[in-house]
Amino acid sequence: MTTDTPARLLQLLSLLQTPREWPGGELADRLGVSRRTVRRDIDRLRELGYPVEASKGADGGYRLVAGKAMPPLLLDDEETVAIAVGLRAGAGHAVAGVDEASVRALAKLEQVLPARLRHRVTTLQAATTPLTSGDGASIAPETLTVMASAVAGRERLRFAYRAADGSETRRQAEPYRLVSTGRRWYLVAYDLDRGDWRTFRVDRVSEPFATGARFAPREMPTGSAAEYLRRSIQRRQETYRFAVAFAGSAAEVGARLPGWLGTPVAEEGGGGWCVLRGDTGEPVEWLAVRLATVGCEFVVREPAELVSCVRELGGRLSRAGGG
Repeated sequence: MTTDTPARLLQLLSLLQTPREWPGGELADRLGVSRRTVRRDIDRLRELGYPVEASKGADGGYRLVAGKAMPPLLLDDEETVAIAVGLRAGAGHAVAGVDEASVRALAKLEQVLPARLRHRVTTLQAATTPLTSGDGASIAPETLTVMASAVAGRERLRFAYRAADGSETRRQAEPYRLVSTGRRWYLVAYDLDRGDWRTFRVDRVSEPFATGARFAPREMPTGSAAEYLRRSIQRRQETYRFAVAFAGSAAEVGARLPGWLGTPVAEEGGGGWCVLRGDTGEPVEWLAVRLATVGCEFVVREPAELVSCVRELGGRLSRAGGG
């Protein structure tokens, strides 16, 4: 019998989070208490925000249902390890759709992981190799979680940074937001040494350390961190415009390409073709290979450099196959 009320509530919550209906008598037997005590504990869980639904009958049952808000979850060891490994894998490779909210969740989870579970997560991740598209650089999830915690806590951040030319510096910044492009993670922050806003590629960051020094957020020079990053990338690299027609629906082609390349649109009178238009600073060789992975016939309309590159790539592939 569990006489400690908080411990009993946690045990009851753990049972209710199993997707089934629990008869009141069975819950009472599991907890070693009376049915009246079970009813009181159910009321306490409801007061804490857990939507517990009761059914009528000789031995009324209880089950946890979806509510208007997300109450705290109680996870066992295996569930915790599975979620942590999944979040780490997604965050470490900037998978499209895994954004700052996921990194914040990972930061919160790893902050409270017991040592035994932290070791299991690290061991499991070290023993597995994810199959990725190769579009983005791999980063240490721990780097992201430290940064996410600093952003949430408004703490100054110190880190080592390696620039594109290989030079390394020590930086101190006020982190504002983490932004994912689907290929890479970036930190948008106010650089205290330069006295201005900067963007940092997270895969070039090492030894991040939250100093504990708090700061009041400054006003962004643009409306959002994502917009600031977009403008910053455009300033740093020479872009070119491209247009490619695909023999497929816009939905099918869009699902096979990263969102940052643009959104395909159906071509009027195109007989099932769609067109992708956009701007990029990626090498034409990279874009040619990426377009070929869509898996359907396509025609490059511009620029001329991309047309030539696709022709050359097609010739090499044909010769490699003995054609």
